[in-house]
Amino acid sequence: MAWPRTQPDPASIAVGGLLTAMIAMGQISTAIYAPSMPSLVAGLSTTPEMVSLTLTVFLAGFAVSQMVFGPLSDRFGRRLVLMAGAVIFVAASLACALAPTIGVLLVARFFQSMGACAGAVVGRAVVRDVYGRERAARALAFIGVAFSVSPAISPIIGGYLQVWFGWRSSFTFLALVGLILGAATWTMLAETNRHPDPHALNPVAMVRNFATLLKSPVYIGYMLALSLVFAGLMAFVTASPFLLIDGLRLSPAHYGLLVALPTVGTLAGNLSAGVLTLRLGVDRMVLIGTLLAFAGGVAMAAGGWTGHFAVIPILAAVAVFLLGMGIVMPNAMAGAMAPFPRMAGAASALLGFAQMGVGALASLTAGSLPHTASQLPLGLVMTGLGAGGLVAFLTLVWPRRHGATPPPAAAPPAAGG
Repeated sequence: MAWPRTQPDPASIAVGGLLTAMIAMGQISTAIYAPSMPSLVAGLSTTPEMVSLTLTVFLAGFAVSQMVFGPLSDRFGRRLVLMAGAVIFVAASLACALAPTIGVLLVARFFQSMGACAGAVVGRAVVRDVYGRERAARALAFIGVAFSVSPAISPIIGGYLQVWFGWRSSFTFLALVGLILGAATWTMLAETNRHPDPHALNPVAMVRNFATLLKSPVYIGYMLALSLVFAGLMAFVTASPFLLIDGLRLSPAHYGLLVALPTVGTLAGNLSAGVLTLRLGVDRMVLIGTLLAFAGGVAMAAGGWTGHFAVIPILAAVAVFLLGMGIVMPNAMAGAMAPFPRMAGAASALLGFAQMGVGALASLTAGSLPHTASQLPLGLVMTGLGAGGLVAFLTLVWPRRHGATPPPAAAPPAAGG
């Protein structure tokens, strides 16, 4: 089947770049205003806990919305849903920029997350439409190489926007980016869902699809490994502005520059996944990644336990954690979605729901902890999340990996969907 001549092949580099940007919008939206979070306390006459909720609400909205956008893309196609998400994102970002109170900002952030999540959940489904299991892992890994640049660049941009124009400018910037991506989607992206499911929005069918996914121990294991490791990053994003700006007296601009450094770990992890996945396989890569994430959490807690409250120990520990996350995410996504090609949207949506839902809980926990005198509380949270991801993978996925000899009852889920 030939793609429309006016649009590039969905497997092209140009469309890959567009998908990367769309998948990254959620992460950009959480990272770009982080340097402004302490300033929001004074700017909107509120408390650090309420400012932390702007991230928690975003993650929660992102989680819930994926349960809608995934089935919608299975029913009506990827392109239409992406366009609707872009419109919502632009409107909500402008509402954030104009918010007069913390309450209005919280509501606007919820709707902003709805728009951003369309790009993430549908972008992953497009990748699954175009590639197979191992190739999808590799494609997601190389997309992740570019994707890993967003948390490095976003705080730098946000830090300087805060210094030059104040916190509202970050949300104005997001509105402009959303407008550009919406226009690019309209002109560049061909429809990749060649077999729309007319029953995808049927409540009974939706429940049946999600029930099928949740009956697979392998799917659940990948989902938990991905979600818990990602939640460690969200705990750091929530706590780090107050830890480094209020606790260690960094300026917003310096904060943005310094927190970009650990993202080298994510970049290295994505590069490793892209190069080594075809050689070592998805499961060995996830095992390596979860071990590294756990080690990074232990290093963070150890620095706090020994009283080394300084920038270098904090950033070094986060870099190790992010190295593991960069390996885990593309491989866990591909491994979870591979057995379910006919419900890729639902599989992607449930993955995203768990990832962002657990991330929201981790953000809420990190926002309620003391975070201006030691990194120990944050380190304990990250250690627990890394350990949980490792245990979930070892108990639910590893015994059923390709080439193992699991009990007969463990085999059917691998062929589900």
